[in-house]
Amino acid sequence: MKCRHCLVEFHDNERSIVIGEDADGGWAVLQFNCPACKRMNLFLANGTLVQAGPAYYKMNTVVSAFPIRPKGSSRSPCPPEVPAPLAEDYAEACIILLDSPKASAALSRRCLQNLLRQAAKVKPGDLFDEIQQVVNSGHLPTHLMQVIDAVRQIGNFAAHPAKSQSTGEIVPVEPHEAEWNLDVLEALFDFYYVQPAVIVKKRAALNAKLQDAGKKPMK
Repeated sequence: MKCRHCLVEFHDNERSIVIGEDADGGWAVLQFNCPACKRMNLFLANGTLVQAGPAYYKMNTVVSAFPIRPKGSSRSPCPPEVPAPLAEDYAEACIILLDSPKASAALSRRCLQNLLRQAAKVKPGDLFDEIQQVVNSGHLPTHLMQVIDAVRQIGNFAAHPAKSQSTGEIVPVEPHEAEWNLDVLEALFDFYYVQPAVIVKKRAALNAKLQDAGKKPMK
C-alpha cells in the first residue's frame, strides 16, 4: 500500500483490531505501520467477522474502510512556495475530501479563484469568466489550459451557476469534481510558484559559479 502520510509504497503489514458488531455488520480498526516515516495508517473497517478462537474474532471480509489517521485524501503536501492563504484552503480541501466532497470543492473553487487573481492577475469577476481570461491570455501551456478549462466542464457551471458566482458556497458536485479541482490546483501551484522558485535558485547557483570564475553574472 501507499503510506497516506509520506506517500511511500510499502508491503502491507496489516494488523486488525476488532471492535465488535452492530446492525451494520462487523467493525475493526486496520493498522498499517509505514517503515519509511514510522507512522501508523489507521482505517475504520466495516465487514464480516469470523470467530478464530474461544474469545477471539477477526475481520474476514472488508466491505468498506474509512481512513481515520491521517484523514482526507492521500495527496502530497502543499509546496512551501505557495502563499499561506492558498495553502491553507488547499490543505483543508484535501482533509475533508472524503467526508464532504461538496465542502472540499467549495474550498478548492475559492482557492482557484484567489490563485488566478493573485498569480495570473485576472480581472475580478466570477470564476467562469476568470478561467476564460486565463485561457484567452495564452500564458499557460496547452495542457494546463485544458485542465483548468475542464473545471467548468466537469463542474457543469451552466447547471450550477453558484459554483462560478459564489465560490465557497456548498452546492452539489459532479462525480470526481472535487478530486479534479485539487489536481488542477496542484498543477497551477507548480507552474506559478514552484517552477519560478526553482529557476531563481538555479540562476543564483550559476551566477555564483560565474563570479568564482571571474565572469559577469547573468542578468
